[in-house]
Amino acid sequence: MSFAVNEINSNQSFLPNTTLGFLIYDTCLSSRRALQGTLWMLGGRPMPILNYKCQHKAPLVAVIGESRSTSSISMARVLGLNSVPQVSYFSTSPLLSNKLQFPSFFRTIPNDNAQTRGLTHLLLHYMKKVHFKNKVGEEISFDSQGDPPARYDIIHWKVAPDGTMQYVKVGHFDDRESEGLELHINISTTQWNSRYNEVPHSVCSESCVPGYRKAAQEGQPPCCFDCVLCAEGEISNETDSNACWKCPSDQWPNEKRNECVPKEIEYLSYEEPLGATLTGAANLGSFSSIIVLCIFVKYRHTPVVKANNRNLTYLLLGALLICFLCSLLFIGLPHPVSCLLRQAAFGIMFIICVSCVLAKTIMVVIAFNATKPGSNMRKWLGPKVPVFTISGCTLGQLLICATWLLLCPPFPEKNMEVKTGTIIFQCNECSVPAFWCMLGYMGLLAGISFVVAFFSRRLPDSFNEAKWITFSMLVFISVWGSFVPGHLSTQGKYTVAVEVFAIVSSSAGVLVCIFLPKCYIILLKPERNTREQLLGKGTKTRNR
Repeated sequence: MSFAVNEINSNQSFLPNTTLGFLIYDTCLSSRRALQGTLWMLGGRPMPILNYKCQHKAPLVAVIGESRSTSSISMARVLGLNSVPQVSYFSTSPLLSNKLQFPSFFRTIPNDNAQTRGLTHLLLHYMKKVHFKNKVGEEISFDSQGDPPARYDIIHWKVAPDGTMQYVKVGHFDDRESEGLELHINISTTQWNSRYNEVPHSVCSESCVPGYRKAAQEGQPPCCFDCVLCAEGEISNETDSNACWKCPSDQWPNEKRNECVPKEIEYLSYEEPLGATLTGAANLGSFSSIIVLCIFVKYRHTPVVKANNRNLTYLLLGALLICFLCSLLFIGLPHPVSCLLRQAAFGIMFIICVSCVLAKTIMVVIAFNATKPGSNMRKWLGPKVPVFTISGCTLGQLLICATWLLLCPPFPEKNMEVKTGTIIFQCNECSVPAFWCMLGYMGLLAGISFVVAFFSRRLPDSFNEAKWITFSMLVFISVWGSFVPGHLSTQGKYTVAVEVFAIVSSSAGVLVCIFLPKCYIILLKPERNTREQLLGKGTKTRNR
């Protein structure tokens, strides 16, 4: 302070024709002495007289208080009672060391004294720019706020061999250093209690590693805490984290819960074993349908093929081929087109299959009754009944699927709610009632075909394929009856796999039960593929 005042007085460019002075009173680290010195400054006499000023020198510009806040606050209150304006701190950060002690600054600016205000501002402005070395080589300066730098010596008390206490500097703190280097302690010069040979822990709990958060222990100080694993879906990537936070919607914590990683995307793919197996089965079924179709086309003029209504047979085999191929729409990454078409295509083609089977069953009944004497069923032996049956049944399914696609078309979506930590890429069917209406209609026709075929199974062998139709519809109904609980009890790609399995297995059941016996006769027993054999067999059956 003396240096600053002398610099101002020696340079007339600062305060022309003005000289600053100062008084210094020692508080002796006593609040009483601090108040006494304040009254001396106000009254101007060794024996203060309250509310009386005997100061004949220049006006008081500023009061620099003691570094301790207790004394400084008391000084400020006394100054306020003596009509000095409810005094403000310029600094509350004293510069402490084991050699120097600089006080905090107080400012007293009377409202009616412009010269005093100017002097005060100038003094403080100049002190902000002060930068010098004192007699012991320490640099003295103030920041833009008028605060001195925070520099502290770290003193260690040691017990000397003679039992006296020694004060040894073991480190320092200087906020002017770069970040992370402000504190320096020489651990090697530190003498610990005899019970310890290393730095004692300052907390009663070990640090919480990333993936955990701190949970305060009830009734214990803040340094005592428990480390709690972050909740599901949350992480912490800092040591001693007070809280965990949620990962983004498309990410999930890793096993250690210290990092968010992308969620696993799940769908029934061609590369995985389950998807590859179902794809192979679908391809095998479609290839088998093509082979059977080729056999029936090649041997289309033989009695076995003629007796089973060739046109219906070709249509049924073509529909089965497309059914096998429709199952491939369910496998692979969901796409807007595949999601839109797969259920409708499968439902319509299956209805064509079932209606073909129903038409074949009806034709078996008509063919048997047409052989009876005086029967008028011969007029129904043409293509009218099959065309009407297939068209009518298919039209019903077309209406269901068209309504479904127009009002609420299926679409691909990423479902993040079904499985924890997994994004299920699936097709949203949009309308669950429409889906079950489609399956229900298909089941109704299958049930009707089964009932008609069951009651027609004992007709003469030459016309009868009703027993094989009965078996095929029994397989069909069993598969789709099992599909319902399987579909409702699975999630993600396994729901799709259940439906693909139902499509492939029911199609395979129809293909094997209806066409395998005929292929056996055509390829392995050609001697039985004659009109005489078929009629003779039929005669024997009627005689029995």
